Amino acid sequence: MKNKKTLKKVKCLLVTLIVFIPVSEAGDSYSPYTDQSYPTKVYFGDTHLHTNLSVDANSFGNKSLTPDEAYRFARGERISVHNGMPVRLRRPLDFLVVADHANNMGLMPVLERGNPTLLATDFGKKWIQTLKATNGEPLKLNELLFSPNFGMFSDDGTVRDTAFRQSVWQNVVVKAEEYNEPGKFTAFIGYEWTPFDMAKGGRTLHHRVVVFKGGADATVQILPFSRSDSENPEDLWAYLAEYERTTKAEALAIPHNGNLSKGQMFALTDFNGRPLDTAYAKARSRWEPIVEVTQIKGDSETHPVVSPKDQFADYETWGNSSDNKKLSDSWRQFEYARSALKLGLGQQAKLGVNPFKFGMIGSTDAHTSLATADEDNFWGKMSIDEPHPARTDASDWIGWRMNAAGYAAIWAEENTRKSLFAAMKRKEIYATTGPRMTVRFFGGWDYECDDAFRHDIAKIGYTKGVPMGGDLTNAPKAKVPSFLIRAVKDPDGANLDRVQVIKGWHDRKGELHEKVYNVALSDGRKENWKGRVKAVGNTVNIKDASYTNSIGDPEFSVVWTDPDFDKNELAFYYVRVLEIPTPRWSAYDTKFFGLKDIPKEIPMVTQERAYTSPIWYTPSEH
Repeated sequence: MKNKKTLKKVKCLLVTLIVFIPVSEAGDSYSPYTDQSYPTKVYFGDTHLHTNLSVDANSFGNKSLTPDEAYRFARGERISVHNGMPVRLRRPLDFLVVADHANNMGLMPVLERGNPTLLATDFGKKWIQTLKATNGEPLKLNELLFSPNFGMFSDDGTVRDTAFRQSVWQNVVVKAEEYNEPGKFTAFIGYEWTPFDMAKGGRTLHHRVVVFKGGADATVQILPFSRSDSENPEDLWAYLAEYERTTKAEALAIPHNGNLSKGQMFALTDFNGRPLDTAYAKARSRWEPIVEVTQIKGDSETHPVVSPKDQFADYETWGNSSDNKKLSDSWRQFEYARSALKLGLGQQAKLGVNPFKFGMIGSTDAHTSLATADEDNFWGKMSIDEPHPARTDASDWIGWRMNAAGYAAIWAEENTRKSLFAAMKRKEIYATTGPRMTVRFFGGWDYECDDAFRHDIAKIGYTKGVPMGGDLTNAPKAKVPSFLIRAVKDPDGANLDRVQVIKGWHDRKGELHEKVYNVALSDGRKENWKGRVKAVGNTVNIKDASYTNSIGDPEFSVVWTDPDFDKNELAFYYVRVLEIPTPRWSAYDTKFFGLKDIPKEIPMVTQERAYTSPIWYTPSEH
């Protein structure tokens, strides 16, 4: 009997989708989604885009691309950039969050236009002196503009120039309302809270994008909470709680890509250095249900230091967060999403609440007003990075290290603020580094191999289990969790290499573990006895910046059962989907500009991917 059971698992493991075979529905429902309408479409967008209203975007060259241009570009319209080149997306996005920095939002364009009212104030005069003192040097100007001493608050905390801040924020709200078109394009109202924490070992990037569900009626009642108010995330959460209390509207915060946070993003201590407690864990999980895991400043799903056995861990990895490599490596587990998910299990075992129970998305963090994550249509981090022959030069973060990523994918009933926001809160979302591949991921106790071939896979998924972002609890007697997975290539993109399930768990000794399972492989490949798999191959022609879909599979559909399940251990599972190798943006630049003698350190090939939100398992005693 045991051998038959094992054989069934293997057969499920190797299923790939060729045809749909309708079968009758079976099984009793225990899913909370069964009696509700469920999402049938995935929507792609960017939750982290800056325009010329952001101080750093403006000081690094984005002088003229306003929120108007950002929305128009995201909706698929043609616009012109600073160097005169026309740009557009081949496929419009479904939603966008213009997330300009709260600190001194909108100040630079007004100063440059010479607004007489502002320039007549002591505040305006101080800024003019600042601009003159920097001689327009971007880095120097950027640091000064974000300094609390140059913020909208005086040193004693007294609010000043409130009228100016209100006028800028009101315009942000008005523009989002103008471009929001329910059912066609969603423009969320939002901004970025940008603490620096200079006292914590130098500048750290543990920023948050704040997203509001509602419209002007609620958001005009407040002003963005900035680092001039506080650099403590708990104070931001208190601000969001007060916003919801006074406006009866909803909001959430999305932590920034954590790879440059100097160990702060997922630290096991709070802002004041105290160990996390239950109140902190509840607040964080309440206000931060999703995390950005891939963007222009690199990828933060995982890192070779924290996932040394994962052959795909070293993807668009950025350099050390410190000149001291040993120190930087010690921070890694507190910067990357996979290790944070494991740390969350440890905290749940200790506190009873998981502070890092988050879903995963991608977004660009572009400061160009252009929300694009396409390798062949990449416009860089800052406007000074608009395509030009020298932008592949090696440098700190402006150069070839930029990652053309990413997008947020949301499963929702319709393209509206209400529906998309609800999906973000329940974590039914996933990250993509750029390609618009479609990924379904369900977990339950009763999926069968044939379910992978159903034409109504979504109905089966919700009827028998929970979607990505959901929870499995109290394993039924003699049951092992099974997962229904379907991944379909971007219709305009590359074939798929493989589908993997990443599992993390907290064992009975209190130790944390992870394992990567290959659950579907293209081209009939199989793991050998050591669990290794032959590479899918590589069709990339670097000289022509081209590839062919002669390798890989267009889609996979599979039911996978955890062979190592222990009903007494906390665990999470998420899916990673890998494309076949394709040309990186640096290869497209090389071809377009006819570049020669490119340094070998500059990668020309990428293997793009998607990461789903996890499904968590909790034993009854937890």
